[in-house]
Amino acid sequence: MPKLLPLVLLFAAASLQATTPCESLATLPLPQARITLAQLVPAGEFTPPSSQPLPNLPSFCRVAATLTPSPDSNIKIEVWLPAQWNGKFEAVGNGGWSGNINYSGLAHGIARGYATASTDTGHTGGSAEFALGHPEKLTDFAYRSEHEMAVKAKAIIAAFYGNGPRLSYWNGCSSGGKQGLKEAQLYPEDFNGIIAGAPANNWVALLSADMWMSVAELETPASTISNDKLPAIHAAALQACDSLDGLTDGLIADPTRCHFDPAVLLCKGPETTTCLTPAQVRTAKTIYGPFTNPRTRRVIFPGLEPGSELGWRAYSGPAPFSIPNDYFRFVVFKNPDWNFHTFDIARDVAAAEKQDRANVLKATNPDLRKFTARGGKLILYHGWSDNLIAPLNSVNYFTSVVAALGGPGKTANSVRLFLAPGMSHCGGGDGPNLIDTLTPLELWVEKGIPPDRILASHKTGGHLDRTRPLCPYPQVARYNGAGDTNDAANFSCVEPRALSH
Repeated sequence: MPKLLPLVLLFAAASLQATTPCESLATLPLPQARITLAQLVPAGEFTPPSSQPLPNLPSFCRVAATLTPSPDSNIKIEVWLPAQWNGKFEAVGNGGWSGNINYSGLAHGIARGYATASTDTGHTGGSAEFALGHPEKLTDFAYRSEHEMAVKAKAIIAAFYGNGPRLSYWNGCSSGGKQGLKEAQLYPEDFNGIIAGAPANNWVALLSADMWMSVAELETPASTISNDKLPAIHAAALQACDSLDGLTDGLIADPTRCHFDPAVLLCKGPETTTCLTPAQVRTAKTIYGPFTNPRTRRVIFPGLEPGSELGWRAYSGPAPFSIPNDYFRFVVFKNPDWNFHTFDIARDVAAAEKQDRANVLKATNPDLRKFTARGGKLILYHGWSDNLIAPLNSVNYFTSVVAALGGPGKTANSVRLFLAPGMSHCGGGDGPNLIDTLTPLELWVEKGIPPDRILASHKTGGHLDRTRPLCPYPQVARYNGAGDTNDAANFSCVEPRALSH
């Protein structure tokens, strides 16, 4: 059932006629919010602020608002209302430290007929500097802005169309995936269906692991793996593990079965771009992880998987990866001059855990019973070649949800995880990486048809050259033995033990 709007917002919506012109929304009264823009945008190309032109858009009403749920809040949102509305609402997520409106996500939403909303999460720019001395703004970033956006967007939708959305969806990847999980955990009534791709939900552990990978790369010039060596490591990983599924296709179907040791690339003579020095071998092994506390040996976060090597340049400098570096500078230690070379695994991870002891930034609670009891559906997806967030993080979270919901049988009715071989962070990579997750979520929520497989495709130079089914974890795609290996129709979803050895 769609979420009922709070009475105060229903009253505000009812104060305007069902045929309210777009510009009249500028006077819509909303609690702890102010409409700052309401304009009709004609069909065609539209250029948002500080963004690339968006072509071929339908006519829509563009509404911008500033939300102030706390005295220190300054949350910007935009709600786009298409002339031809499908009766549904889609909220689109952010990435990294956010700090901007997701205009491309808004454009995709209205192109499908959705009333669509996005938020900058309460600050401007992709740095975490906003959090220094502003704990309320950190709360806005962590979860409050998304919830407030959902509530206010539904009121704006009701005022414009004369009724609220009949169904609501969240669609996000990376930080947007974390945002979706936080919504399911804290505000299960906000959305009927949630897409959480490559979720950065274990924020403290993830950024601690990312920091350690940067430290390993930049500890000394000798430990840095230059970008021109990454293709050789990637090729060696494929050589070791590509055929484990019985099909040599340039993809590692299940990296957890791969036991690639980068020491096979140890230089036997002068250093070249096709070999690694002893220090570089140690760096590669650190990146593959797992990331552990050296004193307790407790695993803090998984490492990246074989197949992810082409994306390791994020850690190779000359400065450390900015997202974790900002986290420790501005959030954990509240010191812009903090030096990453002082990073100590045991000490500083403990400091980060203490700083987030209220679980403001994390979205790791596996108890989704309130969300699923309302009929909520959750699709998780992750690329096996993700170079920024270890895919086993999604596996671990999904496993915890299965336990909390009472086993695989009960979980499959509400939550499913899909892993994409060869896909990098939220897209890209050698494998099929173009995935429409919204259509299968709609079928699941609206018609009760669960996603038993999701089609993924790959294009080179704009030309479609490969499709592959993504299977609900723990199933994997197996080639049927006949037909084009680049055609998803020739693959079946099977249990992992059914793969060739």
